[in-house]
Amino acid sequence: MSPQGRPKGEYRSAEHEGAPVGFSGISLRRHGAIGILRLERAASGNSLSAAMVQQIDAAIDTCSGDGTQAVLLEGDGRHFCTGFDLSDLDSETDDSLLARFVRVELMLQKWYRAPFITAALAHGKTWGAGADLFAASSMRWARPDATFAFPGAAFGLVLGSARLAALTGAGAATDWISSGRPVGAEEAHRHALLQSAPEALDTAQAVARLQTMVDRLDTVTLAQIRSATQTRSAADDAIDLDRLVRSAARPGVKERISRYRAAMRAGK
Repeated sequence: MSPQGRPKGEYRSAEHEGAPVGFSGISLRRHGAIGILRLERAASGNSLSAAMVQQIDAAIDTCSGDGTQAVLLEGDGRHFCTGFDLSDLDSETDDSLLARFVRVELMLQKWYRAPFITAALAHGKTWGAGADLFAASSMRWARPDATFAFPGAAFGLVLGSARLAALTGAGAATDWISSGRPVGAEEAHRHALLQSAPEALDTAQAVARLQTMVDRLDTVTLAQIRSATQTRSAADDAIDLDRLVRSAARPGVKERISRYRAAMRAGK
């Protein structure tokens, strides 16, 4: 790793990248028609704060309206994304947590239905909402050190379950969600969460793959292909949101999260 926490050899050429768009907690750079959306809260494992979710949502809107044909999502530091940022849980209420979870689901749906190719390059911990964001991407690549975990069911949350099952099948999704156990990159590949075997892929190589795709097709065709190949409908999105709201609206969600975090600290 470099002193800045970026994997060695990672693509960061200012000569070829456009100036970053002004966001906080993330950066959005352009490489021609390809956007590079980077989660930049390495000190907190790129965990998703409420503000960060809003910034990702806004970045998707920016790319949807400026001719971007593909976006690569990646994380700074040791991990892709470790899930929700619950570092200030004491100040939350059941209602504020419900609102946060709803905003995350709406952002995930927007990423899933974006008119451009959505690609994610995972490394390190890709857990919780970070794993859901990865699973919502149309191109899913990972380095060998990536692990995936879906712990939300431990505190009664149903988020991203149907999108995961659409990729992996009900058996693997049920196992991973029910157990909450970390899943290695090789296992993730066997069950189609990854579209190719894990490899030491850097940003430049991932951008080159996307460039090959966009060089063949214009923006309209890419958007049409995205729509035609999505296996889930807008009605499915509404069902997912309803399931999430019903699970998160159960009284005591804050207390359930507190118990889960205490058990994790105790190694249970």
